[in-house]
Amino acid sequence: MIAFIQGKLAHKEATYVVIDVGGVGYQISISLTTYSQIKDQENCKLLTYFHVKEDAQTLFGFTTESEKRTFLNLISINGVGPSTALMVLSSLSANELRNAILTEDVKTIQSVKGIGAKSAQRIILELKDKLAKDGPAVEMGQNTSSAHNTVRSEALTALITLGVNKTAAEKGIDRIIRKEGAGIPLEELIKQALKTS
Repeated sequence: MIAFIQGKLAHKEATYVVIDVGGVGYQISISLTTYSQIKDQENCKLLTYFHVKEDAQTLFGFTTESEKRTFLNLISINGVGPSTALMVLSSLSANELRNAILTEDVKTIQSVKGIGAKSAQRIILELKDKLAKDGPAVEMGQNTSSAHNTVRSEALTALITLGVNKTAAEKGIDRIIRKEGAGIPLEELIKQALKTS
């Protein structure tokens, strides 16, 4: 198993990065939370989880042990795969998800694209006791500012990668930019669009 990867950030998008380690580029899928932590770095270290299935081998990366542990907890639930877990961690921080589970806040978990009422209830049922024993999650800070078109374009690419219909994604992004202004951080724009698309 690959526990972590450390190297130069050769490429970064809101949904994945490529880390150059000794001339080999590792493509690693990430959440918006992780992206917000590494987007301004040239070199980084990501804790990783290597997922193997018949038709794909995928590396998932996390900046904190808390986020990785939350991801592993989510994929331990029947019916919650790595892509869904990444979607959850892109919409809610590890701390927000933990609080929603511990307070049995189905509505907050259900606000994540692709999570229905039954899935939200299953997440609460299976993780509440486990999370109660864990320490508190680390809250991630968010701050960024880019040109309007770049932010819009990157948000659209990320949403399509996460499975949102292109037309719905464009409408959602434009509506949020009109409401919040062009200075909205990329990760916040994607989070809001995921909840409304």
